Amino acid sequence: MEHPYIKKYIQLADISISMETSFFFFFLYFLLFIFFLFLKNYLQKINKKLPPSPSLCFPVIGHLYLFKKPLHRTLAKLSNKHGPITYLRFGSRPVLLVSSPSAAEECFTKNDITFANRPKFLAGKHLGYNYSSLTWASYGSHWRNLRRIASLELLSSNRLQMFHGIRADEVRSLICLLFRGSNGREFQSFEMKSTFFELTLNVVMRMIAGKRYYGEHMADLEQAKRFKQIVTESFELSGVTNIGDFVPVLKYLGVTGLEKKLVILQKKRDGFMQDLIEEHRKLQRGSVSEQKRKTMVEVLLSLQETEPEYYTDEILRGIMQVMLSAGTDTSSGTMEWALSLLLNNPDALAKAQTEIDIHIGQSCRLLEESDLPKLPYLQGIINETLRMYPAGPLLVPHESSEDCLVGGFHVPRGTMLLVNIWAIQHNPKLWAQPDQFKPERFQNLQEERDGFVWLPFGAGRRGCPGEGLATRIVGLALGSLIQCFDWERIGEEMVDMSEGTGLSMPRAHPLLAKCRPRPKMLSLLSQL
Repeated sequence: MEHPYIKKYIQLADISISMETSFFFFFLYFLLFIFFLFLKNYLQKINKKLPPSPSLCFPVIGHLYLFKKPLHRTLAKLSNKHGPITYLRFGSRPVLLVSSPSAAEECFTKNDITFANRPKFLAGKHLGYNYSSLTWASYGSHWRNLRRIASLELLSSNRLQMFHGIRADEVRSLICLLFRGSNGREFQSFEMKSTFFELTLNVVMRMIAGKRYYGEHMADLEQAKRFKQIVTESFELSGVTNIGDFVPVLKYLGVTGLEKKLVILQKKRDGFMQDLIEEHRKLQRGSVSEQKRKTMVEVLLSLQETEPEYYTDEILRGIMQVMLSAGTDTSSGTMEWALSLLLNNPDALAKAQTEIDIHIGQSCRLLEESDLPKLPYLQGIINETLRMYPAGPLLVPHESSEDCLVGGFHVPRGTMLLVNIWAIQHNPKLWAQPDQFKPERFQNLQEERDGFVWLPFGAGRRGCPGEGLATRIVGLALGSLIQCFDWERIGEEMVDMSEGTGLSMPRAHPLLAKCRPRPKMLSLLSQL
């Protein structure tokens, strides 16, 4: 008969051995998992000829350890080392990195439908109405309908022409602001980042809802204050990279805290847009505006009347928010970069002034949108700015809906596509002296676009539908500032052209510039 203490000791020993055995097998299974993971990746490369990839790919994080800001420059270096078609892993996400015109063309022509989807990011879930807005919706009948509304109902040439008075009015307000600030004759300093941003916000919001929220004659102060807070929070969060989109375990643990902020922000955005809808709904019940005076909200409400089951208020709010977010920061940033380049290249500024003076005549009238097609050098300045500092250095990510081939390489289904247009537009094999500001190089824009070497607005089915609006705002505003004012740097030093962080590649530091009215324009400006 065993002693009780001996029996207890044997039981404890059995438990200890059992725990050691369990730990051993757990560790063994873990090693086998890692081994087969590497074996799987290796066999995929052999059997399906995946694109070249950096050799060291860690479990869980993949190639994320390689990345430094700004991301487009880091990815350009990887492409220089591994080739223009590179296979990466952003954590758990497979990524196809494209940095050549031929590969981009293959993605947006032969494989355009395959790459017409968007990856499922946290921002799309909360700010994109569970991936149902124009920006985030998967390719299909719903997305095609949203795209049709944007292209034909809201951003068509006819619709943009109806709104030309808004753009002219806001640019004139900007000219008056600078004229008064310079006391009519003297050079005065201005912070141009917020100036351009407020201009584009006023233009877009007047198109959407007929209201301006900055400067004189704005909507009621409380509503303007509410709008400005939402805009500030939106652009602060839009520049935040959510690591949980690539390492899901962090998303479930809630490490970043981003999801809570997105939920709160979307409630604010929703409430504001819904108030605008209700306000216009009440006005329409009283009297329907003439077609030529319709705001975007009124256009959407008229669509809702014809098909209320589809055009819900949520659909309307989503379209309004896409118009606001996509049409402001990008255009204002382009204007800021363009003026920065002109300050560092005064000969180009003088040439643009001469072109405008010759075409319009000195001091007879202000530049109009109808003049823009007749000012090729001004257009070259804008195009060269978009080449050197594209508003989206990495096109908005796409995702493959099925297996395909790009450049002869196998691309698995569910692979995120990143097209590095910054790398393409700075490739010395495609552009002579790519780091030099040369507006003259854009003498034949159509050839550049056909060759997929200049893609600031993307390409294919999901190319930017707002290109026409952007070129009108930027062209009219920049051309008017060149026509009306002389511009100088704050000091003798060149303007710092360092790039900041964010999806739209902002300047690292807001632009400060000095201007004064051109003597030949004083009489005309005094009459505004």
